[in-house]
Amino acid sequence: MTGPDALGRDLVEAALLEGDFVLRSGRRSRYYLDKYRFETQPALLRALGERLGELTQSVEPDAVRLAGPALGAVALAASASMASGLPFIIVRGETKEYGTGQRIEGPFRQGEVVCLVEDVVTSGGALAEAVAAVREGGLVVRHALCVVDREEGGADALARLGVRLHPLYRASELLALREDAGDPHG
Repeated sequence: MTGPDALGRDLVEAALLEGDFVLRSGRRSRYYLDKYRFETQPALLRALGERLGELTQSVEPDAVRLAGPALGAVALAASASMASGLPFIIVRGETKEYGTGQRIEGPFRQGEVVCLVEDVVTSGGALAEAVAAVREGGLVVRHALCVVDREEGGADALARLGVRLHPLYRASELLALREDAGDPHG
């Protein structure tokens, strides 16, 4: 993002909560970006899917499908899939013990290039697990997209795996939007 835009302001209004929160990483935070508040709103989900679809085509033109870790990124991957025309797969947190017993749901061929889609990245741990699962499935992943990078080490963790993180927004940008909205002179 190169400055405030309407989608960023809508995201802040819908999903940026202030208080005392424990994150998936175990860290405490004074703010929380509630992905369910933006992934369950059709207008926001559609706009985010369009942005993620465009970003996929820009950063990974070789991608033949998207990959969304369950549960959080599935709606985003579906929306980006519809916007871009790329099919998507769902990456489970672990292999299921019933049905087909798959960790990766949806058809794919080994060797295909995929682009990972995530909601909010903090330490990058959940996305690193998805990278490992996708690679174990025989797919190639070099790029990951997210709606928000909390700027707490996730991009570096992914870089160590050879995956470049591309956020639509950085947390500092969204927090600045919140501060501007609270300041009648800003």
